[in-house]
Amino acid sequence: MNSMQVKVTLPAPLYDYVRTKAQRFGLTMSAYLKYLIFEDAKDTAIPEFTMSPTTEKVAIDALKQFRSGKTKRVRSLDKFINSL
Repeated sequence: MNSMQVKVTLPAPLYDYVRTKAQRFGLTMSAYLKYLIFEDAKDTAIPEFTMSPTTEKVAIDALKQFRSGKTKRVRSLDKFINSL
């Protein structure tokens, strides 16, 4: 699963309150906030979007090229760009 990092700025009194709540449960602020977000989102269906026919064709073609060995692994972006 891909993860994204989120930065949150809180007013000092709210920060102190949340930190105290997290400590009460023996959690870090990060773990406590993640728990709260999961609890809030658990009853919500995550939307799924269908690709456009054009995007789906591009993706299928790319997958076929990958499976047939026509692609190269890029280990260094600088080396790849210099090789163009």
